[in-house]
Amino acid sequence: MDDEMQGWQELGQQLRVDAVRVSGVAGSGHPTSSMSAADLMAVLISKYLHYDFNDPENPANDHLIFSKGHASPLLYAIYKAVGAVTGEEMATYRQQGSRLEGHPTPSLPWVDVATGSLGQGLPIAVGVALAGKKLDQLDFRTWVLCGDSEMAEGSMWEAFEEASFVGLDNLTAIIDVNRLGQSMETRHGWDLDAYRNRAEAFGWHAIEVDGHDVEAIDAAFAEAVATTGKPSVIIAKTKKGAGVKSVEDQLNAHGKAVPDYEEAIEELGGDRNIRVDVPKPPTGAKARTFETGKLELPTYELGEKVATRKAYGEALAALGSARGDVVALDGEVSNSTYSEIFREAHPERYFECYIAEQQMIATAVGMQVQHWMPFASTFAAFLSRAYDFIRMGAVSQVRMNICGSHAGVSIGEDGPSQMGLEDIASFRAVLNSTVLYPSDAVQTAHLVALMADIPEGTAYLRTTRGGTEVLYGPDETFEIGGSKVLRSSDDDKVTIVAAGITLHEALKAADALSADGIAARVIDLYSVKPIDAATLTEAARATEGRVITVEDHWPEGGIGDAVASALGEAQLDIPLKFVKLAVSKLPGSAKPDECIAAAGIDAESIADAARKLAG
Repeated sequence: MDDEMQGWQELGQQLRVDAVRVSGVAGSGHPTSSMSAADLMAVLISKYLHYDFNDPENPANDHLIFSKGHASPLLYAIYKAVGAVTGEEMATYRQQGSRLEGHPTPSLPWVDVATGSLGQGLPIAVGVALAGKKLDQLDFRTWVLCGDSEMAEGSMWEAFEEASFVGLDNLTAIIDVNRLGQSMETRHGWDLDAYRNRAEAFGWHAIEVDGHDVEAIDAAFAEAVATTGKPSVIIAKTKKGAGVKSVEDQLNAHGKAVPDYEEAIEELGGDRNIRVDVPKPPTGAKARTFETGKLELPTYELGEKVATRKAYGEALAALGSARGDVVALDGEVSNSTYSEIFREAHPERYFECYIAEQQMIATAVGMQVQHWMPFASTFAAFLSRAYDFIRMGAVSQVRMNICGSHAGVSIGEDGPSQMGLEDIASFRAVLNSTVLYPSDAVQTAHLVALMADIPEGTAYLRTTRGGTEVLYGPDETFEIGGSKVLRSSDDDKVTIVAAGITLHEALKAADALSADGIAARVIDLYSVKPIDAATLTEAARATEGRVITVEDHWPEGGIGDAVASALGEAQLDIPLKFVKLAVSKLPGSAKPDECIAAAGIDAESIADAARKLAG
């Protein structure tokens, strides 16, 4: 064995020592999961990873994503070996205020995305690699360290399918097959052929290797880099806890500090002080850009009926002409979400993700890593499949936009399986999210444009299947956190708060109430989060606390709860008489108007509730 390979072996031991030490000092962590992959990472960072740790924003940098995010001690040991973090900072692992968290997050500038919820790193890496190949047109490579346990996640195989389909030969996955999960042996143990057969069936180039033989690892990486036309996966047989007898290939050692960790460090040969000079990427590389122009949003005539989902597609295409960083993704329903309008206008920036909602959101997350502005769309109901990716996106501090169409019972005949009735609640619960629910085409177009300028977090737009009457003129303005008062007088007896399809029902109800001599204030709550608490509070006081909310959504977590929370925090000096109209029982298939009436959120139901509330 030559000096270079002996150096890799020593580096692997150093990585193990540092992983054992940080976990031992912290009294927690996943050192054994880190120790199994140490030799793989030693060879990778010494020869194959091209990265400038002094310039993490270099567009030519490779990407290294730990899909098995619990192996963070290994990742931090790498950062120490390359001089990015100090030994003193390593000692702060898992402590309050430390950047070295239990699972990696972008609080470290070399971490692209938060991982730790298994099955996410590889799908997101597909998005990064896709952006590099199709959008940036740069030659960087994306490397992903995967755990064998997470290969049971369906999202991993959505990623395998997508990467092969689009020919991502700039992507290399490394499966650390250490045989042991958290509580038992993994489904396939050390059966490397089981992984190979599956990978090859999905169209990947698969390479089996002894994950502790640095010479074989070197050859495997070289083969992966030389492979063109398809992604590569290195399937490495390793031992969990490799190098320390008390934990090597032992059950029930997962997620625990190594016992007597100082003795374990001696068993590993003690401290080394190897400093790795990671190969640098080319200098002066620039990502491709697309032309930009003046924003010219679509216009609509007052009174005409236009579905907000169609206005979304038209506005997104216009935004794409004005902003070259905007990209669109869809889950093979583009003729329903109308993202097909963007596809026709900007084919190079449209990405069809097919019926794989987890991969669609993961791709959006990966593309925003490369500073693209993604808009992903599908039926609101189907976004629940991808909720963990949305949740983890908040941990990753992502900036992305999502449109959920066909929301609520108003879709009609397709029935409850297609009716998004929990989407407002789920998106409201996401950290730093924005939740928008337009009522007409003009409002939709303006909100789509505003979404691209939101500084942080995930923005969600809820659109309606059926056509709704255009309420606003071309000169109307909207803002994130705003609302519109559409009916108002000094004699108002009740406030009706609605959005989307139910706003139109609320306006009909207000007309019926007016004929009865009851004046109703109607508020279009198009921004559900952040919410216009000031307007709501003023209306509640003006109508002596009589407030009705009406929504095409389950009662829990939607508009009613958002309004109740805002008014509760306002500490009104009058009693609040609050009525929440929402979909309270399982809907069925019927015509849209019939579904709305059966749910008790139609104009007649609103008017009846207002009459009772107004006495």
